Amino acid sequence: MDELIRHEGVVTRVDANTAHISILQASACQACKAQSMCMSADSKEKEMDAIMLEPMKVGDRVEVMVHERLAWRAVLLAYMLPFAIMMVVMIALIYATSLSEAVVGVSSIASIALYYIVLGLFRNRLGRQFSFTARKI
Repeated sequence: MDELIRHEGVVTRVDANTAHISILQASACQACKAQSMCMSADSKEKEMDAIMLEPMKVGDRVEVMVHERLAWRAVLLAYMLPFAIMMVVMIALIYATSLSEAVVGVSSIASIALYYIVLGLFRNRLGRQFSFTARKI
């Protein structure tokens, strides 16, 4: 069965069936015993929207959940696929043309920019697929 990724947060605003939630995104260093002596430990507050599984009000402590497979799909779309596209374009241009290295580099980076533009055009469709849910703690 698909595992859930869970984070705790606090409801900051409620609209219809959507809760706007503030979560504290902690780095992997949070549990480290040497954290007080290390300058790399950090945490940031993030705002996110989630579909409410039950009625909520501002100030409620909630658990935000997303399926792990959706997280992996997001990593694929945001990082792995653009990297693969860049590499394919770069290798194809190097072996199929006699363009300079600068032109090949700029072209491969432009392919990533084009990819993110196309991804942006599908933002609403992707937003429906990548939805978070929230329930009270």
